[in-house]
Amino acid sequence: MSSDTTPQADRTESRDQSDDAESALQTVVDQLSEVAEQIDLDPNVVERLSHPNSVYEVTVPIERDDGSIEVFTGYRAQHDSVRGPYKGGVRYNPSITRDECVALSMAMTWKCAVMDIPFGGAKGGVQANPKDLSEREHERLTRRFTHEIGDIIGPMTDIPAPDMGTDAQTMAWIMDAYSTNVGETKPGVVTGKPMSIGGSEGREGAPGRSVALIARKAAEYYDWSLDDTTIAVQGYGSVGAKAARLLDDWGADIVAVSDVKGVRYEPDGIDTMAVPSFEEEPEAVTDDADEVLAPEQLFELDVDMLVPAAIGNVITKQNVYDIQANLIVEGANGPTTHAADAILEERDIPVLPDILANAGGVTVSYFEWLQDINRRAWSSERVNNELDQEMLAAWDDVRTEFEQRPVSWRDAAYIVALSRIGAAYDARGLWP
Repeated sequence: MSSDTTPQADRTESRDQSDDAESALQTVVDQLSEVAEQIDLDPNVVERLSHPNSVYEVTVPIERDDGSIEVFTGYRAQHDSVRGPYKGGVRYNPSITRDECVALSMAMTWKCAVMDIPFGGAKGGVQANPKDLSEREHERLTRRFTHEIGDIIGPMTDIPAPDMGTDAQTMAWIMDAYSTNVGETKPGVVTGKPMSIGGSEGREGAPGRSVALIARKAAEYYDWSLDDTTIAVQGYGSVGAKAARLLDDWGADIVAVSDVKGVRYEPDGIDTMAVPSFEEEPEAVTDDADEVLAPEQLFELDVDMLVPAAIGNVITKQNVYDIQANLIVEGANGPTTHAADAILEERDIPVLPDILANAGGVTVSYFEWLQDINRRAWSSERVNNELDQEMLAAWDDVRTEFEQRPVSWRDAAYIVALSRIGAAYDARGLWP
């Protein structure tokens, strides 16, 4: 065991002092500081990584369908590019903030480094509720936002992707607006596009596929037979539904799935293909269900594995002691608060972190970018095979650190990421 590792009890005590209302940014910075101490990362690199390289705030005025003008606020946070161009999603959400974008851009930096992908982290979005926008308003908003950030994005500088409230069509509008402005078709400026304009096979289902792959590897690691493993999945969107259906195909018993309306609970196992995902039919998970639980009751179910695949900060100090699962695989970005994470460690409930488990999205985004740059499409078989290889390699890297040090799975993933980023800074130095 490494002697420079901070004792787990000290880390737990320190983290337990934090409040569940902690900001996502503070959570990421705290995790950075803790892991940096364990691997003796250069304090100067830690200081640099504690701050984004750039944060842009822009005004996004659009004409509504009734002729009125409404002004929205948009953001783009670019965290670090020491290993390659910035990469990260664009979300449309009325509650998005500057700090949230910074936190998510930092998490994307770690995620790319865990996967050994030559990108750095970025994240952006607009304070808008897509449900309140017509399709024409959505398009106007997207094109104007693209115009406002057009000077800071590009195939070799910053590559957006879909996120909460955005989709392939949104990316098509960004690509078209950007390409029109530069006078040349640039499919590599975004990923997650429609297939007809340079999108990749397998991109939409990639995060769910990676969650399922890591869940299966975790079951193997703890000597569980997947056929005898019970799983509850929070959120039945593109990530949760894909993960649930794959794990179901591989033999696991999916006993609970949920959306904002409630939890569909079937102790003998759910036919996941018969339950519509959010994309197939929004908020229909509990329709015609024999037993429906309140959304919060999903965390109380006695299952082998819990997969939070909805939104961030859903496992907190308020509900962490209700959790009965033996293992957690994070499908969403940041579903566990820093304080709750410490308590789960104390309770010996392993957590496979988001920066590993749901990294399939950015990995296939990288594949899409490669295809766009080389103007050569890959088959779905090649995409899935390459994704599986990358995920298993990342799993092996994280598992090695987990076994060699007295650390959590999350810290092991951070150690892999920060070691690679630190090595890049050592090689490049600081200019001037």
